[in-house]
Amino acid sequence: MKIKDIEKYIRKHTNADDFSCSISEIESHETRFAQNSITQHIAGPKLDISLELSFGAQSGSCSVNQSDADSLDFLIKTAEDIACLAPADPEYMPSTGPAKLPEVQNCAPSTLNLKPKAMVEIVQKSIDKAIAINALVSGMCEKHLMKTWAFSKNGFVGCNEGTSFGHSMTLKKGEVETKVSYEAKDYAPFDLDTEFARLQAQSEALASMQSFEAQKIAVILRPEALQELIWYLTWMMNRRQSDEGFTAFTGQLGKKFMGDKLSLYSTLKQPAISAFPFSSEGLPSQETTWVKNGVLKNMPANRYWAQKVGCEPLHIFNMYIPGGKTSEEEMMKMVPRGLIINRFWYIRTVDMKAGELTGMTRDGVLYFEGGKVKHAVNNLRFNEIPHEMTRRILALGAEKLASPSAIVPTALIDNFNFVDKTTF
Repeated sequence: MKIKDIEKYIRKHTNADDFSCSISEIESHETRFAQNSITQHIAGPKLDISLELSFGAQSGSCSVNQSDADSLDFLIKTAEDIACLAPADPEYMPSTGPAKLPEVQNCAPSTLNLKPKAMVEIVQKSIDKAIAINALVSGMCEKHLMKTWAFSKNGFVGCNEGTSFGHSMTLKKGEVETKVSYEAKDYAPFDLDTEFARLQAQSEALASMQSFEAQKIAVILRPEALQELIWYLTWMMNRRQSDEGFTAFTGQLGKKFMGDKLSLYSTLKQPAISAFPFSSEGLPSQETTWVKNGVLKNMPANRYWAQKVGCEPLHIFNMYIPGGKTSEEEMMKMVPRGLIINRFWYIRTVDMKAGELTGMTRDGVLYFEGGKVKHAVNNLRFNEIPHEMTRRILALGAEKLASPSAIVPTALIDNFNFVDKTTF
């Protein structure tokens, strides 16, 4: 069935007092390659239909991945059966009604028009470049068209179409292995020569690796690394958890809680990043200032908690952090020595109340001294508190696209807390 037909079918066949439904369809093309050989090209759609309904305050939900009548009957009956057996939800909220949604452009024509043949050619050129330097390359070239439709019994209707393009490469030469990845909604700015040059430079720098002990030291966090920490910070910034005393943000709203060089927004005004027009609760996305020069201005809150405490329900739909004018070369001259970090991974919460995270570096760590890069060092584990880390920002570089939903700058941060060496 088409999306409109699915909506009509659900509206006609459910007996629930209230319901909300979300339908997502992803059309994907993925060209995978490993050790200088193309291994497969995967293409096709993926469908998900999720229904949440209620009888009074008793709620039930179900999801299916087919849109035929039998699947939709199963979807409706299962959700209704669960609702009839469920206790009343003390936090039940009725579905949202009609809403004026922002006009967004999350589809990039260049990504939509990218053909599988061109994707295979990108992969083959990546392989040719690796062969030319006597190395092995593996990775994936991918494009996705995502369509989302949401509707409720009370009249909310929202739809969104978005694209994403990605090309990742892991280069192995001798004992050195490193990775770069490009992710954006728009394929047009992608330049394979630039990305491969970045990959090769990382590989060459890592060839002269020296052992480095964990310690507190200045770091230059490149945009991909900074955004990974800030995403976790925003997750811990939840209004309800903070009001209930479970996070470091308790009692900090309206106060200067972070460093004065940090401002953080969700925005509809940056065309390079995606901006989903509505939340999973049917709330329109809107320009939101989360942090302004270190002052905590707003916190995300769902509809139930916003009603309970009398605040506006807000959600984070993308990330924009304005940068500065300090180049990476200038940053290296601002401190006696430090490390340049490309990426983090395996980030986990250590202490939610304190806001402390742990994780590891990846894709190459460079040591600099006297304003110049000297050599690569081993990967390191960190324990850091992101909101406190922002108070130690010494300088910001120009902001750049770090992912399809984030624009952030490079940041020079003093006394970053590394606690151990890692072997991978």
